[in-house]
Amino acid sequence: MGRLSGIDAQANLSEATFSGGFGKPYPSAKVGHAWLDPRPLARTTLVDRALVDRSVADLRVGVISNGKAHRNLTRTVAPPASASPFGWVAPATHMELSNALAGFAAQNVNVLVVDGGDGTLREVITAARQHFPKTFPTLVVIPSGKTNALALDLGIPADWTIAAALDSIRAGRVKQRAPLEIWRDGATAPDLRGFLFGAGAFVRATRLAQRVHSFGAFDGFAVGLSLASAIAQTFFGGKQNSWRQGERMRIATADGDGVERDFYIALGSTLNRLPLGIKPFGKMRDGLKLLGVDAPPRNMLLSVPALLAGSEAAWLGRAGYHRGNVDTLHLSLEGGFILDGEFYPGGDLTLRKGAALTFAAP
Repeated sequence: MGRLSGIDAQANLSEATFSGGFGKPYPSAKVGHAWLDPRPLARTTLVDRALVDRSVADLRVGVISNGKAHRNLTRTVAPPASASPFGWVAPATHMELSNALAGFAAQNVNVLVVDGGDGTLREVITAARQHFPKTFPTLVVIPSGKTNALALDLGIPADWTIAAALDSIRAGRVKQRAPLEIWRDGATAPDLRGFLFGAGAFVRATRLAQRVHSFGAFDGFAVGLSLASAIAQTFFGGKQNSWRQGERMRIATADGDGVERDFYIALGSTLNRLPLGIKPFGKMRDGLKLLGVDAPPRNMLLSVPALLAGSEAAWLGRAGYHRGNVDTLHLSLEGGFILDGEFYPGGDLTLRKGAALTFAAP
C-alpha cells in the first residue's frame, strides 16, 4: 500500500491519550507497512503470512491496532511483510488516530480493521465519521480487548484473523449493526458512537467490573461477577443504600413525552446479543433498545431473574421495569454515563440510532 499519506508520525504526545485501553503515551511509531509499536512483546499474531501471496487488489485495507489492548500485551502485534497491501498504525493519542484515519481515507481504504476491544472500536468509529462522510469502510473486528461485546454479538471467535475476515468479505459474509450515537445539546455531529450505554447503577457496576479485570477476569466472566456484585450491593443494602436510591434523570422521547424521577438504572443498546446470554431488553430484535428501572428497584428476588432471562410479562412494567424501542431519546443526567466501558460526564444528551455499519462476520 505504501506509506500512508496525511499521517504525522510526530503527533503531539502532550495530548491526553485516547481511551479504550491505550494507556500512557509512548513515542510515535513509524506507520505504513514497515514499522509499528517498537516495544518488544511475546509472539506474533493476527497476520497469516499466506495472506501476502493472495490477490487482494479488490480490498484496500487499513489496520488500527491497540498495543495496549489486553490480549496484545502478551503478543507481538506485528505488521505484515512489505509486499502486503496493508496500511498499519498503532496510534497513542486522539490526534494520531485522526491522522491515521485521514491517511486511510486519502488512499480510499475500503476495509478498516480494528484490533482491540469495545473501547478501541468506540474511538475508531467516532473519529472515522469525519474522514469517511459518504461511504464508510467495511469493518473488521479483531477481539483483543478486556471486553468484546460487539464481537460476541457478531459471532466472531477469539482467534479471528485478518485473513479469515477478508475471505468472509469476499464471500459476502457480513452483518450490519447501527451504532448508538450520543449528541450534546447544540452539537452539529455526534459526540460519541458506540453500542452499549448505561447510567445510574450501571456506572457503579462498570467500576466493579474494572476491579474484576485487575484480578484477571474478562469478557463474560467479568460481566457475571460485576453483575452479581451489583445485585448483591442493591439487594442486601438498606433503604439509605446509594445503589437503591438511584439517580435523578429526565427521559423524553422525540415527540416530547417524558418523565423526571429517580431511576435505579438506564440502559440503551443497539446490540442484539449481550454477554452470558442475558436479555435485559427482552426478546432479540434490531434497533435502539431501552431499559429503565425505577428507584428503588422492587421485588428484585423475582424481577431480576425474569428481566435477565428476557421475560416480557406485564407485571414487570407494573413493578417499575420499563422497556422500549426508539430511534431518538432525550436524557438529562445529573451524574455521568458509561459508553462501551468508558465513563463520560452527564448533562443534556440525545441518544440516536445511527446509520448501519457493515462488519465482516464468520
